[in-house]
Amino acid sequence: MTSPDSGQARLVARGRIVSDGEAIDDGVVALEGDRIAYAGAAADFDAAAFDGDALPLPEDAVLLPGLVDIHCHGAAGADFPSADEEGSRRAIDFLHRAGTTSLLASLVTAAPEDLLRGVRLFARLDGEGLVEGIHLEGPFLSHARCGAQNPAFLLEPDLALAEELIEAAEGNLETMTYAPELPGAAELVDLLTAHGVTPSLGHTDCDDATAAASLEQALDELIEGGFDGQASVPTVTHLFNGMPSLHHRAPGPVAACLRAAAAGRAVVELVADGVHLDPATVRTVFALVGDSNIALVTDSMAAAGLSDGHYMLGPSPVTVRNGVATLDATGSIAGGTATLLDVVRRTADAGIPLASAVKSATAVPAAVLGRSDEFGSLRRGLRADLVATDSRLGLVAVVRDGRLLTAP
Repeated sequence: MTSPDSGQARLVARGRIVSDGEAIDDGVVALEGDRIAYAGAAADFDAAAFDGDALPLPEDAVLLPGLVDIHCHGAAGADFPSADEEGSRRAIDFLHRAGTTSLLASLVTAAPEDLLRGVRLFARLDGEGLVEGIHLEGPFLSHARCGAQNPAFLLEPDLALAEELIEAAEGNLETMTYAPELPGAAELVDLLTAHGVTPSLGHTDCDDATAAASLEQALDELIEGGFDGQASVPTVTHLFNGMPSLHHRAPGPVAACLRAAAAGRAVVELVADGVHLDPATVRTVFALVGDSNIALVTDSMAAAGLSDGHYMLGPSPVTVRNGVATLDATGSIAGGTATLLDVVRRTADAGIPLASAVKSATAVPAAVLGRSDEFGSLRRGLRADLVATDSRLGLVAVVRDGRLLTAP
């Protein structure tokens, strides 16, 4: 079998295909160069005509699209917000090999000069095809709901700084988290949507009406901007986390976000890693809004893929105990330590059908990025990204852009 990292002209994988919310029990995925040549029932595949090398997969193999993480701060000891190039490359390589074949590099609130440095680095790495863009989680967030964001660097919306960040990103800033109750938030949404950046409501202490109005503003402006498909829908940064709890007399932003998502007018992120959310909460959101309006994310930080210990999240020290990352200063949860494949597995274990969990970790986030015609599904003509697992979603093989990264 060809070794990891080697080029591969033609590969054939056979197993249970799970893609786009559906499953084919006996399926074949054929990869030719950097494209998917066939994905469908094994009975309809002409193996003799294709003449590819078969991946030696187990009999119970499950074939998934490459996973897509739109909220990820690092892994393998490296912290994206620190803008260390060597470490960032190592983290990206780890994540690709772990099955997350497409990701946004997420930065946390920091000093403006540090944000600009990080944005410029990841714009360059995007140009190399290593990431799919940048997510800025701040700095225009609520002090009351800052979570793991360093409050020393939080700002009210500053349009001049936002313009500078957008310019430094060179068209690669995909999403920005903002708190809609802050003075100037509406003008910030105007600016983001005018540049094709998806506003993501989060780290907010706002009420229901403010959240609903801001999501409607973002939706209307994205649609007016002419974006196709789900890219015209605003997102919600890690629903429930970094915002007031839902209360029957003070519903807060959670209720507005759920209503918007149920109507197909927003996509909500869920950090379904077993730490950020109770499994029953995950089941409830899937039941209320549907898999088409949920993006599973990791919110992963430097400890992802490593053991307990001491790490950094941007400018803030973090300690990981029993896989749970918390800020040394406040004890707040400080990102996740799971990979996206772990999140998919835990979502399925929570009682969500596997096809739905996979859709929310592939097709939906790809659509949020407006990239459904490139990745996020196993369909002919899309990028040759494939994750093969066993029946319990244990990783077996990863192919990204036609290159075998993790071999069986």
